[in-house]
Amino acid sequence: MTEASVKDMPETTAKERAKQEGPLFKPLYLQVRERLTGRMIEGLWPPGMLLPSEQRLAAELGVSQGTVRKALDAMAADHLLVRRQGRGTFVAEPEEGRILFQFFRLRPDDGRAPFPESTAVSLRADRADAETAALLTLESRARIWRLKRLRRLDGVPLIVEEVVLPFARFRHLDREEPLPNNLYALYAGRFGATIARAEERLKAVAAGRAEATALGCPEGAPLLRIDRIAYGLDDRPVEQRVSLCLSEQHHYANSLR
Repeated sequence: MTEASVKDMPETTAKERAKQEGPLFKPLYLQVRERLTGRMIEGLWPPGMLLPSEQRLAAELGVSQGTVRKALDAMAADHLLVRRQGRGTFVAEPEEGRILFQFFRLRPDDGRAPFPESTAVSLRADRADAETAALLTLESRARIWRLKRLRRLDGVPLIVEEVVLPFARFRHLDREEPLPNNLYALYAGRFGATIARAEERLKAVAAGRAEATALGCPEGAPLLRIDRIAYGLDDRPVEQRVSLCLSEQHHYANSLR
C-alpha cells in the first residue's frame, strides 16, 4: 500500500478492512512502520537523528498519534530507535555493546559476558559460487569480499570465521584499515547497511587442520559451526557468515519468547 493511501485512509476504515480481509491484511501501524523504516533505508533518517514529534508525523501521514506511537514502539523494540526521556526519539546508533550482544551468542560457562576481540586474517575480492550467490541473492559469479577473522574471548582463540559480503554494496571495504571488531557498526556507519535481523543454523563438526592450527586444538576436535545470513532494514541479505567455535568451556545462549 502506498504512502498516499496510508495518508488518505482513516483508521476506522483500516479496522473495517481488517475484518473483511482477515489475516492477510496488514495493520495500519505496520504500514506506518514500513514507511518510516524506508526513510532509514534511504538515508533520510541517519543514525543519531532526532525524529519529528509523534504529532507531526501523524499529521504528515494522516493517521492518529496513537498509530504513530505504536509504530515507533515497534521500531524501538527492534532496536531501530531509541527513546530518551525528555529529549525525544532518535534513530539508534550502532553502539558497541548492544550490537555485539544482540548477535553474538557465545558465552563462557561461568555466566560472564565478555566482549570478543577480533583480528582480520585476510580480506580479498572473489567471485560468488552458486551457493553464495543464491544466499545473498546475487547474480552468478558476482564480485564479493571474503574476510577471514580470528576471534578471542579473554585473550584465548575461540572462533575462526569467514564473512562474505556483496562487493557492490561494500565498495572500498579494503580502505577500512584496520577493520573494527564490530563489523555491524561499520556496515551501518560507513556503508548505510543496518543489520536488522539474522538467521542462523547450528551444527556440530570436527576441526580440520586449518581450524586446529588457528584455535590451538587437536585436529578432529568438536567445534560448533554457526551459519548465518544477516539481513538489512529492507529485508535483503547483507552478509553470509560461517563461524567455527570451540565450545568445550563455552555455550551458545539464546532467549526464546
